[in-house]
Amino acid sequence: MKFLTNEKLTIVGAGGMIGSNMAQTALMLGLTPNICLYDIFEPGVHGVAEEIAHCAFEGANVTWTTDPKVAFKGAKYIISSGGAPRKDGMTREDLLKGNCEIAAQFGDFIKKYCPDVKHVVVIFNPADVTALTALIHSGLKPEQLTSLAALDSTRLQEALAAAFKVQQCKVTGAYTYGGHGEAMAVFASKAKIDGKPLKDLKLSAKKWEEIKLDTVQGGSKIIKLRGRSSFQSPAYQAVKMIEAAMGGKKFTWPAGCYVNCDKCGYKNVMMAMPTTIDATGVHYKQPKGTAQEMADLQASYEHLCKMREEIINLGIVPPVKDWKKLNKNL
Repeated sequence: MKFLTNEKLTIVGAGGMIGSNMAQTALMLGLTPNICLYDIFEPGVHGVAEEIAHCAFEGANVTWTTDPKVAFKGAKYIISSGGAPRKDGMTREDLLKGNCEIAAQFGDFIKKYCPDVKHVVVIFNPADVTALTALIHSGLKPEQLTSLAALDSTRLQEALAAAFKVQQCKVTGAYTYGGHGEAMAVFASKAKIDGKPLKDLKLSAKKWEEIKLDTVQGGSKIIKLRGRSSFQSPAYQAVKMIEAAMGGKKFTWPAGCYVNCDKCGYKNVMMAMPTTIDATGVHYKQPKGTAQEMADLQASYEHLCKMREEIINLGIVPPVKDWKKLNKNL
């Protein structure tokens, strides 16, 4: 089997459903034969390694460990789902303190054991602040670390496809930006349905509000339907992000990235933007939308700033003015 690279990919939280799906997806897509599965729960990660071995992927060199030094040393790419999952009735923000403490340790491990890592994807919630925490602690450059935000946009795409009874791929130009949470900003003014502008089609205001609600509550719906948080879709999208960083097909769904932009007015946050991930990292540009869409994005940004202040007040990260003491690249 031909692989995209031979460099080491470490999957953090590999004993869980997201982690195990990421391992299998990475091998099915032929990203790298050298995958290290890491989790603090030995029976879980051991079991995943056994199952992957039973798949008999040709040329695969899959290892597993509960030792962070072994897991991180020599890693060139990392995906982490290593936080507590969201349960029914919880918002992503409910996970903030515990998961940000995990993210801080995760960033410390990167700085200590693999400072020359090329790209890191953080996907455990609340992803905007866990990724920010990890970036601050890791010492990495902003373009080297991204968070998962694409699911909000793919859920919007799905909802619009269902409303107009078209194949999902026929919906283009519909995205969400800002936070990966209840305060996301939905942008659809440039959306097209099978090549036709959404604004020219008959969609009632009531139906549009239902579509937006379905998008915002997409993760909660999965929890209610399956009794657990999403795992197939975040696993696939996260692996596609790391594939792009490895030099594969560019990833063009919105990704969470570090934004510190005087021109657009968004400062010192991780947020979903119009992005491209490639072998040089993540690159973003300023979103463009209607006055209402931009107002919604501003509100989402302000929500992210409040969560940032929470983790500062908890002592998980220092005040913004002191970030350079932990990460000279910020």
